[in-house]
Amino acid sequence: MIKTFKNSKTAKKTHKAVQVFSKLAIMGVLTLFSVMIVLEKYEMNAINSGLIISLIIAVMWLGYRYLDVHQNEYTYEELLVVIWVPIGAVICYLLNVFGHLGVVLSTAITGTVASFLPVFNKKSEYLKKIPPAIYCGSFVGMSSLEIAPSIEFVILAGILSGVFLLLSKSIFQGIGGKLGIVAFGGVLMVSFVYWCYLWLV
Repeated sequence: MIKTFKNSKTAKKTHKAVQVFSKLAIMGVLTLFSVMIVLEKYEMNAINSGLIISLIIAVMWLGYRYLDVHQNEYTYEELLVVIWVPIGAVICYLLNVFGHLGVVLSTAITGTVASFLPVFNKKSEYLKKIPPAIYCGSFVGMSSLEIAPSIEFVILAGILSGVFLLLSKSIFQGIGGKLGIVAFGGVLMVSFVYWCYLWLV
């Protein structure tokens, strides 16, 4: 009885730590992305850049702290769902690079086709969960060739985005752009590792 209680308490702490890490990772990516946009726009005016960056960060962190966008229970996305993220990334990348359709049309086709999967079995809860995962992957696949120079890069970024999606199921509920941020996080992390590899070599 005591052992079960301890294990339950330990599991709860572990889940809590994973949830906090996921929240901070997503908020960190959002903050970094916002800072980069502002610096590019106002690169000649340090005062304006500083004020806008401070305002953006303050609004995001206040929203994170006070908005009710997180579930209290610790839930994770199913592994059989998140494996569709790298698949969606590869499909979109192939349509873009080898089909020469462009990034917008490629991700639109990937997401639209995925949206029809639940039609094959309307009672299947699993099929209903696949389209968002594929659509998330399509955001990875629409990266430019300067950012994602190879199919291997896209697969790795898709896998990492799938991990982020798996961990972030119970957080940022109802917030628009979550799938895009998850995909951006995966691409950002693989880009950083790739940049470090090129720098060391």
